[in-house]
Amino acid sequence: MAKFFDQIEPHIAAFIAEQHIFFTATAAPTGRVNISPRPTGCLRILNPNAVAYLDETGSGNETAAHLRQLDRMTIMFCGFASVPMILRLYGHGHTHPAGSAEYDALLKSAFGNQAPPGARQIVRLTTDRVQTSCGYGVPLFDYKAERPTLRRWAEAKGEDGLAAYWRHKNRFSIDGFPTGVPAAETLAAE
Repeated sequence: MAKFFDQIEPHIAAFIAEQHIFFTATAAPTGRVNISPRPTGCLRILNPNAVAYLDETGSGNETAAHLRQLDRMTIMFCGFASVPMILRLYGHGHTHPAGSAEYDALLKSAFGNQAPPGARQIVRLTTDRVQTSCGYGVPLFDYKAERPTLRRWAEAKGEDGLAAYWRHKNRFSIDGFPTGVPAAETLAAE
């Protein structure tokens, strides 16, 4: 049975800390709905009504494009190895591109001023509803390890290579919406 909370209660924070993956969901007023997996090592609980995650370079940037148009966002966790529970954080998301004042402040306060290679933005979710429900239908999985591939790829690209990649691959969503990544904005002005 679903239970609703106004904030991230301590038992919910403990559940989040046990997970290895979460999923983000966003949508613009038109176009496709996006759902993306993320490793929980990049997520921080900022306070009982806000979380943030450090977003690394990917093949697209749908979340940023969608949040520029419609700030609704859901983050979902599933208890794959522990408590059979599904957790959803509903709220309003905002992206803070690398190099912005907001990014720098969050990087310092929540991430110990440490960003992995390829970090392009921090996504912050201000929650207005928290929901738990049974995860009886969620299969059991054993966690092995994080994949090192993305970070090795970003390190090999270097700063200039990543900026070029952002211009080429992260400039627009698959529906043609601008993402706001700084390198993409620079290219648009060229």
